[in-house]
Amino acid sequence: MLFRLLRLVLILTLAVSAPLSADALAQVAGQAPVAQATSPAAAAQGDQAPAASPAPANPAPAAPTASPSPAAPALAQSPTGLIADQQKMIKDLTSKTDALEKQIQQDGEEDASLVDIRLKLEELSRESLNTALAFRPRLAEINARVQQLGPVPAAGQPAEPDIVVAERQALTSEKAEINAVIAAAQTLSIRISGLIDKIGNMRSELFRNLLTKRYVLTDALSSQVFSDANDEFGSLYKAVSSWLTFAFKFKFQAMLAATFMALGLALVLLVGSRRLFGRLFEADPTVEDPSYLSRLTVAFWSTLLPTLAVAAFLVLAVFFFNYYNVLRGDIGIFLNGLATVIGVVFCVNRLTNAALSPRLPNWRLIPVETGPARWLVRLATAMAVVISVNTFLSVINDKMGSPLSLTIARSFGATIIVGILLILMAMLKPFRARDGSWRPWPAWLRYLALALGLFTIVAALLGYIGLALFVSLQVVVTGTALITAYIGFLSARAIGEEGAFADTSVGRWLSTNSSYEDTALDQLGLVVSVAINLMIVLVFLPLILLMWGFQPGDIQAWAYKLATGVSIGSVTISATGILSGIVVFIIGYFLTRWFQGWLDGSVMARGKVDTGVRNSIRLAVGYAGVALAALFGISAAGIDLSSLALVAGALSLGIGFGLQNVVSNFVSGLILLAERPFKVGDWIVAGDTSGTVKKISVRATEIETFQRQSVILPNSNLINNAVGNWTHRNKLGRVEIKVGVAYGSDVKRVHAILLEIARGHPLVLKNPEPFVLFSNFGAAALEFEIRVFLADIMNGSSVQNDIRFAVLEAFDSEHIEIPSTPRAVVEVKKHAAWPIDDDKIEVDFVEQQQAKAEADAEKRRLAKSRRKKPDPG
Repeated sequence: MLFRLLRLVLILTLAVSAPLSADALAQVAGQAPVAQATSPAAAAQGDQAPAASPAPANPAPAAPTASPSPAAPALAQSPTGLIADQQKMIKDLTSKTDALEKQIQQDGEEDASLVDIRLKLEELSRESLNTALAFRPRLAEINARVQQLGPVPAAGQPAEPDIVVAERQALTSEKAEINAVIAAAQTLSIRISGLIDKIGNMRSELFRNLLTKRYVLTDALSSQVFSDANDEFGSLYKAVSSWLTFAFKFKFQAMLAATFMALGLALVLLVGSRRLFGRLFEADPTVEDPSYLSRLTVAFWSTLLPTLAVAAFLVLAVFFFNYYNVLRGDIGIFLNGLATVIGVVFCVNRLTNAALSPRLPNWRLIPVETGPARWLVRLATAMAVVISVNTFLSVINDKMGSPLSLTIARSFGATIIVGILLILMAMLKPFRARDGSWRPWPAWLRYLALALGLFTIVAALLGYIGLALFVSLQVVVTGTALITAYIGFLSARAIGEEGAFADTSVGRWLSTNSSYEDTALDQLGLVVSVAINLMIVLVFLPLILLMWGFQPGDIQAWAYKLATGVSIGSVTISATGILSGIVVFIIGYFLTRWFQGWLDGSVMARGKVDTGVRNSIRLAVGYAGVALAALFGISAAGIDLSSLALVAGALSLGIGFGLQNVVSNFVSGLILLAERPFKVGDWIVAGDTSGTVKKISVRATEIETFQRQSVILPNSNLINNAVGNWTHRNKLGRVEIKVGVAYGSDVKRVHAILLEIARGHPLVLKNPEPFVLFSNFGAAALEFEIRVFLADIMNGSSVQNDIRFAVLEAFDSEHIEIPSTPRAVVEVKKHAAWPIDDDKIEVDFVEQQQAKAEADAEKRRLAKSRRKKPDPG
């Protein structure tokens, strides 16, 4: 009864001190948890150990114990340390969430404000999750200590010591308080998620209202609009003139400094790009027939680089004006709008001039006539001016609180003008047929432009000003961005084609001033193509998203999610993690290659290590280094290797069935590298293949025959079948030369001549000494065999060649006949066990020519020796 009473008092104390979750109360009471948390904040609870074993139904009365140590109630009653800090943090997060919720109600009509609030809420959500995760180390310590203490003694067992009981109660109390904090973080995270969803719904509703709201045009088209416009122009004139008076009087030097600094930096960008890209920047009028790639490249870069320079000037000017406190609030907003107008108009004008090239027909991307090309440039620039001026005036209207009728009238006029310009562009006939008649645009393009123009005009006349203005803006700005990006993609694709990069100015410069071959330049062209495509995506995709109503905060949130990780089921894909893994693997790979080169070229080369041993060590180090680099790269990418266990099991099953040969060759390669029955540079014979070992890898071995043919043999064939190695331990070897003489010849004299020739060759070893064998009474001749040993068996073919020449000369001098007509009886030729490849003679022909001088000297020496009596053999 006393034990139950103490437990009840502890539960009531905890319930008063902190609001415990149901799971926490169940754990303290010794029961199973009621439910599992499902929010992200509950992730920390996933590491908790199971609750202590439940008490028996009829526990034995506990022995009287002394009061617990004062540390236990202190831990149970007042949260200290980490718990107190996290509770304070959750309170701060809750108060910030309350303030943001009120701000949602206040700024619910402004899309940009809602995006900013959503970003702040997402940051609060991450902080609440970190609050829950901060307890994971402490929970792990508590669970480990509870496991060390063991289960609560069952009925009939000796009671625990007082200090163990006090420690167990303190740990249970602390764990309950941690669960309470985690539950609060979970509740806050759920609340924040709900607010984020609410903001998403509000923004969708705002966008729908913008496109579907209908305005009454009677007030907007009345005479009062002109009066309102006159009043607003007067107010704008007063605001700008007062600012100019103040700026020229007190901030003139700061204005000059800001303007010249911005202009200088923009000129540096423009001049630097001209010097860097050279001919890619402007069209060369002296070129009569430029290639399509050249035209694409000039159109793309001549649009992008000057536009970036102008944009840099405008942005830097506004930045420096703000830095030197030249601008006040309203003028700063007006200047930002004016900078946008200038940038858009300049970009559209540059793009149309680059694509249509009215002055240089040879550089024209679209094969239109010169007159229509000029009109297209004018119409497109006029559309950009109308849309940009309308946007600038909307900024002025919003800042100065203009009447709604003036805003509607301005937007109505802009959309009508854009629609008319679209119709004029569609009705233009830019092509000339062979008979001299003018032809219109292709049907799909003409009807699309007509449909957009008519849709814009009709929507404006019906009062859907927002929809008409949105379509007009997308036609001009989004169309410009898409056309520029499309030209860039075409340029990248053209550069990536085979041999195209070598024909560019950069490719020609690299070919002249470097050692790059055509293959390397072609690969570099592929890299440049990929880089251009990536740059286009990174530059133009955010611009297009901004034009379609998204805010910079949206792009920032997406970029953050993409960088930190996108969860698909239980797998988290992180762009930052993937890039980190790739970088780590590349660094490890190059470090491995550098270590291989240093070990082979510096350490083993100086130690006079055998070539085959060096190759084996280099391969082993390479495989180990690449494997370690792959493991480090996978870990850096954030991929849990334990999650690959299922894949490894499936792979093992596949190996057992379909990859037996691959595994067999792999294991055989490891055996070859370890056992080294042959090494790189050895002359081996494997079945019908005879040649020099060039490379031993884990799957196959490369053998180069004497015809310079590379034969790739699977390693399992070399392990399971017989392989002859002429240079296994050393290059010492014996070669045989068969000689036949006619019946009736002096065989002893023949024997002596052959032995003298064998002994006289400079490459024949004296020990073991040469030997001449009278081998057989053949069907057509008396058969002899010369057997000589060489220090390097690779010289066998050249030695055989020299000896045969010497035999012919000696027999001719001694009038010894070599029969040339065989008898009718044909002897079956048996295949030699390990034949010397006769084709090697052809390979050694060049060496024979180089050794011609030595052969001539040998002939003279042999001629002198024939005049002497031969030594007895």
